[in-house]
Formats: sequence, C-alpha cells, structure tokens
Amino acid sequence: MTQGHLHKFRIVYLTLCATLFWHAPVFAEQHSIKAGDTDIGVQVYPAKGKLILLWQPHEAGIQSGDQHLAEELAARGIEVWILDLLEDYFLPNTANNMDRLPPEAFAAVIAAAAGTGKYVIAASSGRGAIPVLRGIRQWQLTQPTETALLGTVLVSPKLFTETPDPGMAGQLMPIASATNQTIVLLQPDKSPWYWKLDQTLAGLQQGGSDVYLWPLQNARDRFYFRPDASEREKQMGDRLATYLHTAIRLLQNQGVQRRQAVALTQTAPVVPEGKKEHVLAKYKGDPQPPPLRLPDVHGAMIDLNDFKGYVVLVNFWATWCPPCVHEMPSMQRLAEHFKGKRFTILGVNMAEDAGSVTEFVRQRVRVTFPIVLDKDGQALKAWRVFAFPTSYVIDKRGQIRYALFGGIDWDTADVKHKLSTLLAE
Repeated sequence: MTQGHLHKFRIVYLTLCATLFWHAPVFAEQHSIKAGDTDIGVQVYPAKGKLILLWQPHEAGIQSGDQHLAEELAARGIEVWILDLLEDYFLPNTANNMDRLPPEAFAAVIAAAAGTGKYVIAASSGRGAIPVLRGIRQWQLTQPTETALLGTVLVSPKLFTETPDPGMAGQLMPIASATNQTIVLLQPDKSPWYWKLDQTLAGLQQGGSDVYLWPLQNARDRFYFRPDASEREKQMGDRLATYLHTAIRLLQNQGVQRRQAVALTQTAPVVPEGKKEHVLAKYKGDPQPPPLRLPDVHGAMIDLNDFKGYVVLVNFWATWCPPCVHEMPSMQRLAEHFKGKRFTILGVNMAEDAGSVTEFVRQRVRVTFPIVLDKDGQALKAWRVFAFPTSYVIDKRGQIRYALFGGIDWDTADVKHKLSTLLAE
C-alpha cells in the first residue's frame, strides 16, 4: 500500500490480495425493522464476526451481484444486511427517488445493527449514497455518544444534485458537506464522476470526512451488474466482495471515533423527476468557449482557434461509452452531408491512448473527422463536461450556440436545419 496526500485527504492506492477458497453457502434470513410507520425489510446474511456491513444497493435495486458479495463477506466472518429502501417506501427504482427517502429510515437500520453489540460499517453504490449519508447524520443526531459506526464505503457515489446542462457548474447535494465520516471511496476511472473527484473530495472535506480514494482501473459505473460488462468488468464484479473486505479492514484499522453530527446549512434542491430530454438546444452558459488545443491521434496539434469562420461540432466521447459509440455513425453522415461547407466535427477523446483510439475508429465506427486526445482530462474540466457524450456547436464567430449531453441521431432534419442556419449567418 502506498500513500500520498491531497489537501487534507489521504489518497490511498490499495493493493489487492485475492484469496480463493471454498465455503458453504450462506442463506439470507428475512428481518424487519420499524422506522416510524414503515417496516424496513432486511436480508440478513449472518456471520459470527464482530462486524455488520449495512448495504443499500444502487438505485437500480437489488442485483445478483449484491447477493453474491453478501454471501462472500458472510463466509469471511462479516455479517451483511441488505436493504432496499425504495421498495419499502413503494418508490420506483430511479435516482431521483433515492433523494426522497427520509433519513430516519437508514438511521433506524444503523440503530438496530448497533443494538446487536457489533460494530457497523455503512455502504452503498451510486445514488444510494444519499440516503445512507443522510441516515448516518440522523443517527448521529439521535445517538450522539454512540461509537458503533466505524465508517462508510461508497462505490462510485452520485453526490451531485443532477447532471447539469453543458457548460454549467455542478452542485453537490448538501449532505456531502454535512458528512464527517471515515470514507473509503471506490471510484471506477471510466466514469464521469471520476473527473469530478476534486469537487467531490472538497465537499466531503468541508464536513470533516477523512477519505481514502481507491481508483478502480478500466471499469465503468455499475461494473458489477452491467449487462454489457467487459470481461475485465465481470472479473472485477466477481471480486467486489474482496474489494469491500479490503476496505472494511482499512476502516477497522482506524479504530472507533466518536463524531458529532455536522450542521446542515442548506436544503436539498428539488430535482425534476424523469430524465432530461436529449436535444440540441440553445446554449445557456458563457458563449466564449474555453481553449482547446490538443494532439490528434498522429501527434499533430489541433487548435480550435484555427477553425474561425467554420461551424464546429465539438464532441467529448470515449470508446467505453455506449451512447458515444452509437451516435458516431450519424455524426459521420452529418459530416458527409455538409462536405464542402465550412463545417467540421472535432472529436475529443477522454484519456485513452492513441493506438486504442485509432484502432477503434478504423474498425468500429469508421469516422473521418479529426479525433484529438484529452489525455489528462483538463479539457473536459475546462468545458465542464459532466456526462458522456457531451457536444457543443460553435458558430463561425467562435461562439457556443448549441449544446447537449447524451447521444442523439445527428442525421435529422432538425439538426441539419440548425446547422444550416448557422452556416448561412
């Protein structure tokens, strides 16, 4: 294990020693915990050890991967409680509904686990981090002298209020800066949230949390239950219990810390339900684009300033992003439609090597427009990209006029009309 420092955070690159062993299957017991007028159903995977892991799954609901990790951890002596708060409150499996769960729900589960006399670690994935962190704070308010909670493990947590419109600053949920836990954060590097770690860590630091960051290489969000998981992601999904076991040992080594609840100075914003419509819309931010000067796949420097007098579609993408890949053929058709016009597409690839990108472009999508390499993510940060793909349309004067995040069909009459109007200006 090597250790570095970033501000007040301990950034730890954890090494993994996976041990394969046979164990008898562990079967879940069904329990119920009262939280106000609501019964919280809990799948308990019993173990004789002195620790309970409380696992609130991803907003997609309980997956086979969740149950697999519970069985594995129970076999290693760590009792696991799996809960599904969305089901208990009769809410559909969406990220926004995670925000609607009352903090008393998870607080009641912590209290019940602490009542067994065992130590407790809270854990979650994705948007499930929100009710978990809120529940921890609520439990701290009601049990200020209790020391049963050792810390928290979060797998690629979604701590921002929502994916903002392109070019807009993202806002963290208020609970991020009202949390003061020891946290092990497992963050896949092929994720939009990986590039927002500076903001995430700063928010957690504000509340007084100690964070151990564990980057997971060559993995996407939901890697342990993606239907399109790569072979590496499938292998990592099989090892998720081992990752959590390593994180748990780290928290155990920190020992018991009594932490008082942090003041919550803001209320969470009301986020509209449902997904935002993916449509090429008028840009709402500063129309002056950030600098963009990057090498292409052959090493030649390409500068956005060289395209003054052109309408330019700047597209941030990655080979591991399915919507990016899906939309690229229509972007190629768009480029061919405006061939001979003062129009170009500039694809900005996110932190992948030139060889892999070149092979992918030739074999999979076969596009002919320029591809440049944002190797360290600095362009992504400057352009405030929160989702892949994200696209900006720049007019002939060099001003951003349209933008969107998400993949679309670029070979439509609406898109062609908007671009033709810009070309005619």
